[in-house]
Amino acid sequence: MSPRPLALAGLEPLLIHPGSNFVNIGERTNVTGSARFRRLILEERFDDAVEIARQQVEAGAQILDVNMDDALLDGERCMRGFLNRIAAEPDIARVPVMVDSSKWPVLLAGLKCLQGKGLANSISLKEGEEVFLAQARTVRRLGAAVVVMAFDERGQADTVARKVEICTRAYRLLTERVGFPPEDLVFDPNVFAVATGIPEHDDYALAFIEATRILKATLPHARVSGGISNVSFAFRGNERVREAIHSVFLYHAIAAGLDMGIVNAGALPLYDELDPELRERVEDVILNRRPDATERLLAIAERFRRQRQRESAEDAAAWRAAPVEERLEHALVHGIDQWIEQDVEEARQRLSGALAVIEGPLMRGMTRVGDLFGAGKMFLPQVVKSARVMKRAVARLIPALEAEQRERGGTGRRKARIVLATVKGDVHDIGKNIVGVVLACNDFEVIDLGVMVPAQQILDRARETGADLIGLSGLITPSLDEMCHVAAEMERQGFALPLLIGGATTSRAHTALRIAPRYRRAPVVWVKDASRAVGVVQALLSPEQRGDFVAANESDYRAIRERHALRAEGRRLIPLVQARANRLDGGFGSYRPPAPRRPGRHVFPDEPIAELIPYIDWTPFFQSWELSGRFPEILDDPRLGAQARELYRDARAMLEQIVAERWLAARAVVGIFAAHAEGDDVICAGERFAFLRQQADKPAGERANLCLADFVAPADTGIADWLGLFAVAVGFGMERPLARFAAVQDDYSAILLKALADRLAEALAERLHERVRRELWGYAPEERLDNEALIREAYRGIRPAPGYPACPDHSQKAQIFRVLGAEEAIGVRLTESFAMIPPAAVSGFYFSHPASRYFVVWTHRPRPGRRTMRAAAAPALVPGRTLALGPARLRPGVTP
Repeated sequence: MSPRPLALAGLEPLLIHPGSNFVNIGERTNVTGSARFRRLILEERFDDAVEIARQQVEAGAQILDVNMDDALLDGERCMRGFLNRIAAEPDIARVPVMVDSSKWPVLLAGLKCLQGKGLANSISLKEGEEVFLAQARTVRRLGAAVVVMAFDERGQADTVARKVEICTRAYRLLTERVGFPPEDLVFDPNVFAVATGIPEHDDYALAFIEATRILKATLPHARVSGGISNVSFAFRGNERVREAIHSVFLYHAIAAGLDMGIVNAGALPLYDELDPELRERVEDVILNRRPDATERLLAIAERFRRQRQRESAEDAAAWRAAPVEERLEHALVHGIDQWIEQDVEEARQRLSGALAVIEGPLMRGMTRVGDLFGAGKMFLPQVVKSARVMKRAVARLIPALEAEQRERGGTGRRKARIVLATVKGDVHDIGKNIVGVVLACNDFEVIDLGVMVPAQQILDRARETGADLIGLSGLITPSLDEMCHVAAEMERQGFALPLLIGGATTSRAHTALRIAPRYRRAPVVWVKDASRAVGVVQALLSPEQRGDFVAANESDYRAIRERHALRAEGRRLIPLVQARANRLDGGFGSYRPPAPRRPGRHVFPDEPIAELIPYIDWTPFFQSWELSGRFPEILDDPRLGAQARELYRDARAMLEQIVAERWLAARAVVGIFAAHAEGDDVICAGERFAFLRQQADKPAGERANLCLADFVAPADTGIADWLGLFAVAVGFGMERPLARFAAVQDDYSAILLKALADRLAEALAERLHERVRRELWGYAPEERLDNEALIREAYRGIRPAPGYPACPDHSQKAQIFRVLGAEEAIGVRLTESFAMIPPAAVSGFYFSHPASRYFVVWTHRPRPGRRTMRAAAAPALVPGRTLALGPARLRPGVTP
């Protein structure tokens, strides 16, 4: 069989055949691959961005990869604008273009702008054969070749067998069902990162190479491509090693038949010119030739990084000329860990030992960090970065410190010891972790017991360790009862330690009314947020401050109890029968609920993380780091802007890693089922969902006493109606990167990852609700809302979640999970207190009635203010909840 060339064209033809050299696809015109290009596009400096395309062509790129997938971009508009501009530049337009997007509308918009014959990157079987074939027919009609990802309904392929299986299936579908010319098919068997420290990843590069060899032998005329830079993500920041990895990987992949790849054409060293030692160790990693390959490459990586960066690093770090004590303080305040280990070792030799280094320059640096934080001149993300530097410094000194203590007979200064725990049934720990970091920065010893910790385990550990205080954290409302139980047990078992209470559902009032009365042997203190934790602990442990602090706290609690008693006496409630008589009229005499286009259950086992990023609501993300302000305005805030921009850059960079290295998996299950109301209950799929009705005294006929059942047709009307249920989660796979961060004492990255997982779970809930409205239920098929409109909930319908104001009963999650088979379908499960595992998860209801809206069933008026928490969010995702010792942010700015 004569080989057929893949014929592409810009202004000039490009024929790719078995005798062709490897084809370089320039990656720098990709907003996810080039920070500079992304910045230019975000600033709409398209003419400057065109210059990057020109540089890529001049550096040897034979195809340009153009990608506009960024949360802040109108991808379709930017794709059209950029492609139209480069089409007017003959020296750029001479090469074909690969239109690259995970969003079909953006891909389509780009294909319609191409002159000549380009590539569509990419389509896959992830949404099933029907969608795949429809997209393929459109690509063929538009005259483009197509890149097919090794991705099907079960997820991305990571083994040789799965890569070959998916690509072979796609090849047959495209050639037999669509009539796609096989020479116009390019398969991408997925390049994943190696040398990550996770044994399961060791074979990823070799699997790609072997799959390429098999695909070239078994799929006649088809080509193979890959995103080359993905393989080296474990060495981000070390460009010398990354480029060596690319060179070695390409050397072996091209020998196996790789036709083309997305790579920075201007930064690819020759295989033969690589340092022999570096090449050998990289080759061990790429080919997985020995079990210690990663460790051996890591052992020399820093040396090669320093060789490349020495001059620029010296210029950028003039502070390195200062005495070592000043360098240590500078590193702590600015969160620089690049030289921390060598500096602490130098300081240990210069001073009188490890303890002198800790109690001297390190503590001076952390004291300055604490002072700046307390004065509002330093912000939480910076504090966490400083803590990372401190941990690495202390880890380096520990062996010497232990030796010194043995020489002194084991004596040493004892730090105050605090036991922290997320209570039984609750799995949320971002805030507790932040509090632990802040306390550790201020020279307290923190014993973090983790999540879902039973009361007796907390108390036993406090006794064993001689703790000075106990801190309890919780997010979901059942945790409040568990905290009461812990307090009662401390009273019963004779404890006399101060008890700190914090978490999103906690409040000063609840602590005063429910927890403190159960434990009277020592102070019980609600701590508003991380910035207050150090002051509270210092006051409780200080003989001089404790008396006044405890007296003021108890006086505050006494006033709360008195106000509560007066409010209870004056609160006007109406009997339930009267509230029911003042129910909302759903207009079912004339209104007919829409029937779903696709009723029943639908499982989404692997939603692309990249497609969720545009749906992120960033405002709660900044709130979780104690940076209060609306996004994007906060980026330009006179006081917070600089730190907000730095945090945002870190978050965006980590999102790129999450996508490229598949740190997280996103899964969802949704169902739309026949339902009817019976009084205040809704009967759906064999479950009776018992909802609560407002009983505040309201003027009859003016404002209804609402219940969620009002939005569903009553059974006696005979009208067919429907209720939607959903569960989504994004935390799968988080344990591995978290373990890597823990191994290098990187609390900042760990907390950042958890916060982003929470935002992505909420984004998945938002995206899925949009799809339900437009496609599955289909009552708003023409809806086209941008992310700002979605955040404002400018759409028809609501998605309240159990545990939130309209339906505060968390146990309804168990009913939702039963109907959806959520644990079996996507692996999300419930604790005994109905917290979801993984924590980055959301579950709830869909109501389609035009009059449906969020409300509260509390019998008092909530504190006014912006509703920072949408009732649609699950308890895992209360904005601002990531500070364990923090305020109760569960007070929507709406009135009952």
